[in-house]
Amino acid sequence: MIAQILGEGQPLVVIHGFGVDHRIMLPLEDALDESGWQRIYIDLPWAAGNADVDVSSADQVAQGVLDDIHEYLGDLSFAVIGNSFGGMIARHVAHELRDRVLGLATLAGVFEPAHEARSLPRRQVVRDDPSILAMAGEMRDDYEEMTVVQTEATLNAFIRYALPGLRTADQTILDQVAAEYALSVEPEVAHPAPFEAPSLHLFGRQDHVTGYEDGWKLRNHYVRGTYAVLDAAGHNPHLERPDLTAALVKDWLIRTSASAL
Repeated sequence: MIAQILGEGQPLVVIHGFGVDHRIMLPLEDALDESGWQRIYIDLPWAAGNADVDVSSADQVAQGVLDDIHEYLGDLSFAVIGNSFGGMIARHVAHELRDRVLGLATLAGVFEPAHEARSLPRRQVVRDDPSILAMAGEMRDDYEEMTVVQTEATLNAFIRYALPGLRTADQTILDQVAAEYALSVEPEVAHPAPFEAPSLHLFGRQDHVTGYEDGWKLRNHYVRGTYAVLDAAGHNPHLERPDLTAALVKDWLIRTSASAL
């Protein structure tokens, strides 16, 4: 379901992660506004108000996104960016529609769907601040679970962009998709030819959820890929390192625009 369309220009499909909604990606607007790209924010099936409730696997989620893209964009070319689980879906879209995809970006993307098989760094809080945790109040557990830089700025960003989706997600659909979390075939296996469009793969150095090693293993597949592992960033690098994330996303879009000429 397309949740929001902002701006004008070349289409950029934006896909959020597991358990949240499109609002988790809105901090990127500072980087995307006036970029010459129209942002198409998609809400995945568990998001509040989504009519697509008969979904029980990652394959079905991915197909739903492809259907939305076909319905809205027809045969137009586009770029795609995804966060966490949405990064896995974005990779699927980019490979299934490779002839139309101008560029691909993943933010803390899932590259190994099985959690027990992931190469993960140890849980590490780079900056802890008990006063910030106290400010979080009843939101403390959700905030503390993902945040490695505890500041007023990251707390405010979490409350504004992450918490609304967390609080309104359909738990039944989440449980169903969680049981079939992996795609039936990894995109790079289904389409093994090197991915030649400009790509960006951005990770948090302290991301104990998806890590960064599993994405790095595919570096030879993404022959025009920028890989960045940001220190002082966990599973929400765009909330904890917004300026550097914005710079890298802007660079990716510039490279993508140039390749599209």
